[in-house]
Amino acid sequence: MKVLITGGAGFLGSHLCDLFIKKGHSVIAMDNLITGNMENIDHLAGNKNFRFIHHNVTEFMFIPGKLDAILHFASPASPIDYLNLPIQTLKVGSLGTHKALGLAKEKKAIFLLASTSEVYGDPLVNPQKETYWGNVNPIGPRGVYDEAKRFAEALTMAYHRFHGVDVKIVRIFNTFGPRMRKNDGRVVPNFIDQALKGEPLTVFGDGSQTRSFCYVSDMVEGIYRLLLSNTNEPVNIGNQEEMTVLEFAKLIKKITRTKSKIEFRDLPIDDPKVRQPNIALAKKLINWEPKISVEEGLNRTIKWFLKNK
Repeated sequence: MKVLITGGAGFLGSHLCDLFIKKGHSVIAMDNLITGNMENIDHLAGNKNFRFIHHNVTEFMFIPGKLDAILHFASPASPIDYLNLPIQTLKVGSLGTHKALGLAKEKKAIFLLASTSEVYGDPLVNPQKETYWGNVNPIGPRGVYDEAKRFAEALTMAYHRFHGVDVKIVRIFNTFGPRMRKNDGRVVPNFIDQALKGEPLTVFGDGSQTRSFCYVSDMVEGIYRLLLSNTNEPVNIGNQEEMTVLEFAKLIKKITRTKSKIEFRDLPIDDPKVRQPNIALAKKLINWEPKISVEEGLNRTIKWFLKNK
């Protein structure tokens, strides 16, 4: 296949580039580098099956020749980024998705949207199934990301129903692994960076809110399988191993053997109290479930952080 991956220099996008090239496909990565980083794809420079285009996907996209698939991963994805870039986040979810879908329609390519567990907001059901419509505050600070992705899903399904575009929607739950930025603002790089520096681990609220962490190699394999599937409906991809943020902080303390203490801070507005995917659909439709435990994934991620201080 020849595939276009928007956001290809980002954390998840760069791992997807690696996976597609490893499987023998040709990859075009597109990124405006607002939150992406060329270091994530430097190792692919010179590969005959890889090309990078520096471009903002909210503007007209032109790719000569055939395209078999477009994976739309361009978007700020961490709270720090989308709170600092609220309008850009909304634009990439709306205008960027529109441009990418238009290109998929023109090329008769499969379109895969990177959606998120954030479409469920602060959920009133746990675990979350794809049939749950969510509990989102559209005008809260987090709404810029949540609603951008919800609109992107609606637009994607409209292109499927009206134009017949073959679409896939992956609802991604908390993912971690090498290439996460230290100042990302997400819980995994925050805790690891703080632990390795011997600084206090900052837990928001009382730490009783839950998250489910999926290692990046499992995540990209699930996305790849979804792309090749026959389904057009949203599918959750994530790890069902739910733990509290406080338990997670203690696990990182144990693995890193840090003497860091745990400090509690005020909970951000609209921070979800629970987050756990129901992955019955992924098991049934694409025969996928995570293989790497949270502890094993953390060991790999911490090694990468130590090597890339």
